Amino acid sequence: MPDNFPFTLFNADNCSATLILCDHATNIVPDCVNDGTLGISDQDMNRHIAFDIGAKGVSQHLAKALNATMISSNFSRLVIDPNRGEDDPTILMKIYDGTIIPGNRHADKAERERRLEKFHRPYHQQITQQINAVIKRGQTPVIISIHSYTPKLRNRPKRPWHVGILWDQDARMPVPLIKKLRAMPDICVGENEPYAGGFHGDTLYLHATKRNIPNVLIEIRNDLIDTEQGQQKWADILAGPLREIIENLENSENG
Repeated sequence: MPDNFPFTLFNADNCSATLILCDHATNIVPDCVNDGTLGISDQDMNRHIAFDIGAKGVSQHLAKALNATMISSNFSRLVIDPNRGEDDPTILMKIYDGTIIPGNRHADKAERERRLEKFHRPYHQQITQQINAVIKRGQTPVIISIHSYTPKLRNRPKRPWHVGILWDQDARMPVPLIKKLRAMPDICVGENEPYAGGFHGDTLYLHATKRNIPNVLIEIRNDLIDTEQGQQKWADILAGPLREIIENLENSENG
């Protein structure tokens, strides 16, 4: 698959109603964007500012466990942020957590529109297509969004949570998931931490909240999932509770 392809599908050949989204899966800068570099160091390109460390691996393992389809971005959030609405001023960042992004410094409205058309919109069009396919099969879609976060932003206090469950208007998935995770030993669970879940225009608002589709956004601290072992561990932690919640949703729909 070429580096400038805007999305990746994983485990797509199934009839599951569950879709797993990974908005910030990779730190790829396609060649068509500033000759494949944003002008920052390799160290910065491997930080959380460029992608959600470990989130793609967790998403893939979880997709296998739940027999779900995973849709992931195939471009860095610094190219254009797929988890932002098109009118969001932070969709194309010129400075992030203390790092200036030279490759974005002179990005004007035309360049912003080009990146939206080439990367952002095709990614969201694919999510819409997958949701519509589930509905066409007579099923009710369920959306799980996987993210990761840095243990500490520069000049900020350390974040204590192992995992954060973010949600906005729909409690069907997040509230029981929080309860189930908090019942597990040695897991610190944040509700709408380290961020609030109600950003109008973000991926879940666009595809789930506006369409009344059950959804949850899961943020995992990235030092816990920066290895294959950690990614598998957290997929295993999440799979059981999510499977039970999804089954309960299906039973309530059929009841």
